[in-house]
Amino acid sequence: MIKILLFCLFLIVNLNADFKEGEAIFKNKCSSCHGNAIDINILKENFFEKENKLLNLKSPTVNMLAYEIMDSSKKIGDETDPEMQQLEIEGFLKSYLENPDRFNSICDEHILKYYDVKKPILGLSSEEYSNLAIFFMNYKKYKTQTIKTKELALNDETEILKKAQKENKKIIVYATSKSCFFCKKMDKEVLSLDEVKNETNKNFVYMKVDVDETKLPFSLQEVYKQITPTFFIVSKEGTYIKQYPGSWIKSDFLEILKENIK
Repeated sequence: MIKILLFCLFLIVNLNADFKEGEAIFKNKCSSCHGNAIDINILKENFFEKENKLLNLKSPTVNMLAYEIMDSSKKIGDETDPEMQQLEIEGFLKSYLENPDRFNSICDEHILKYYDVKKPILGLSSEEYSNLAIFFMNYKKYKTQTIKTKELALNDETEILKKAQKENKKIIVYATSKSCFFCKKMDKEVLSLDEVKNETNKNFVYMKVDVDETKLPFSLQEVYKQITPTFFIVSKEGTYIKQYPGSWIKSDFLEILKENIK
């Protein structure tokens, strides 16, 4: 019994070491293109509601890659046979990294159109491909369980600041809630209108935050009046400027946007 326990412990330690090796390879070889994990709800909003104008991603994030490889409709291999699945993932990684081909991508077709064509990555050894495969196979187990809402919010805050400074725009933070009737009403009657979306995206970096799930960024919690909806205007450096509590009709909201254009 002790021998079995020691053998199991050896496998766990060895797997964790291989995962860490794969994580290091990804960081050194891939992270310059593929960014840090972003909350899946924010990613859905970015691609399916904002047409990638919220985050302007040019390649999938690390958690998107892990999802596509392990859980998507195009997932690689059979999880009931992990040894064979690892070999299939290794083969895919080697094929794609050495010869990037959009037609060989496992990314969602709707999202793929936003991405840049990647340059080949050459020179990885068989062991490195093996560790990369183990990294993706165990990403959900080792990484997503440790990501907290606060950390996700901080990560997103950092990305929003980068985008705002790059585009020289102020930031609008929309404080909302799934239980807020007036938020839903404004979403439908104002924020979904093309004219409003165009004016918002043209002049601001837009950030929607469900206050029941996520703490407000940029220290806005200190000035928040606990009213949904509320729209905060924040400088490109992340400094609070002004807030507009309550629901607004189209003409009034467009006027809010107009008076806060730099």
